[in-house]
Order: sequence, then C-alpha cells, then structure tokens
Amino acid sequence: MNWSIFKGLLNGANKYSTAFGRIWLSLVFIFRVLVYLVTAEHVWSDDHKDFDCNTLQPGCSNVCFDEFFPVSHVRLWALQLILVTCPSLLVVMHVAYREVQEKRHREAHGENSGRLYLNPGKKRGGLWWTYICSLVFKASVDIAFLYVFHSLYPKYILPPVVKCHADPCPNIVDCFISKPSEKNIFTLFMVATAAICILLNLVELIYLVSKRCHECLAARKARAMYTGHHPHGTTSSCKQDDLLSGDLLFLGSDSHPPLLPDRPRDHVKKTIL
Repeated sequence: MNWSIFKGLLNGANKYSTAFGRIWLSLVFIFRVLVYLVTAEHVWSDDHKDFDCNTLQPGCSNVCFDEFFPVSHVRLWALQLILVTCPSLLVVMHVAYREVQEKRHREAHGENSGRLYLNPGKKRGGLWWTYICSLVFKASVDIAFLYVFHSLYPKYILPPVVKCHADPCPNIVDCFISKPSEKNIFTLFMVATAAICILLNLVELIYLVSKRCHECLAARKARAMYTGHHPHGTTSSCKQDDLLSGDLLFLGSDSHPPLLPDRPRDHVKKTIL
C-alpha cells in the first residue's frame, strides 16, 4: 500500500479539524503511521521464520505458529490505521460536495444570487453531524482493536516461550518467539498511542457538543428577547421562527452579533443544510 498517497489525502482534513483534531492527526502521522512504516514491519518481518519449536515433527512449527498468531500484529495495525483514518476522508469529501453545490448554485443563479454556504468547511448542519459521527467511529474502532489485541494476547504481552499441543505435534512442545522484548515494547507503544487518540476523540466530541448546545441556548435566549420586544410577532409562521433557532449561520465572524430589537433578521441568514 502506498502510505504517502494516503497521508496526502489525510492532510486535507487538517484544515477542517478543530485544535484537538489537528493534534489527533499529528499523533496518527508521527507516532502511528511513521512508527508502523519505519519499525513495526521490520520488527515482525522474521516472526514466522524464527519461530522455533523443540521438535523435528514436520508441520508442527507451522501449526503452533498459527495457533498462537492467528492474525499478525502488522496486518491488524494496518487494518486499524485504515479504518480509523477513513472517517477523516469522509469529512473532506463532504466539504468537497458542498463546494460543488455552491459552484453549481452560482452558475445557475449568478454571482449575486446569494450563497448556499457562507463557508463550506464550517461545521454546520449535515457537516457537523458527519464530523460528530466520524469522531464516534474513530474512537469505536480504536476501542474495538484494543479489545481484539487484548483477547488474542492477554495484557498485550508476548511470552518468550509458549506451550503447544496440536496435531501433528507428538506431545506438548516448547516454541520460542523471536525478539519478544522488542516486540512487546512496540506493542505497548502502539497501544498507548491508540489510547491517547481515543481520549482526544472523546475530548473533541465533548467540546463540539457543548459548543453546539451553548449556541442553541444563545439562539433561544435571543428569540425570547425578540418576542418580549414584539409581542405581536408570536403569530408569525414556523418558518420565520426557525430563523432564530439553533441552526443559524451568523455572518461576518464566528462570534454571534447582538440581535437588534427592531430588525433582528438583518443580521442572520438561514443556510441550506
């Protein structure tokens, strides 16, 4: 697999991520992908060749190796890295879809017809949900693979000697793993970085949800203030009330401008999500 192309695709997700997301991407590139490419593949390259058993029975070493290593660490890590980074690519694809929609809208209605998205990369509406789902998926994948590793190799530790009694072995034989200490070091390192990535995903998830809740509460408060200044405005339609809901796109800056009591809708624009 060409990891350089894969890394180039993920770099595009960096500008659409929060500060926690950028830290997560850096951690994945430096401490997981690079460690995997530079060291892990070389450490596990001779695991089958140097797996020795104290018997000359043909086929015994192969059977014992398959029993203790049903799935290679390297292949599990490769699958884990692919699955855990794919949601970031989906976010980039969603932003690209928004940009295409914005371009088609301008071509169909002209440059002065307004915009579908003030900022296609802004985490609003469907893109917000895509980003939230990506965080949940990434954390779930890492948790699932940590459980799988723990199930296959208790405490993530490889013993130097394993006992094997499987056909065609004549009796219980001792089999010796190549470089168990070095493999344990890299295994624990990969487990630790995966745990840190899970923590970062959860922190980013809490941050985005709390920020969204704060924005919704601020919008409700602004609507209540407007209703207090305009008691006759309570008979307006639901579509007009939605302009002051939590799905507003505030123009000019990320901060919410104050809603003036006389013409509050001059400061807001509902986006097509």
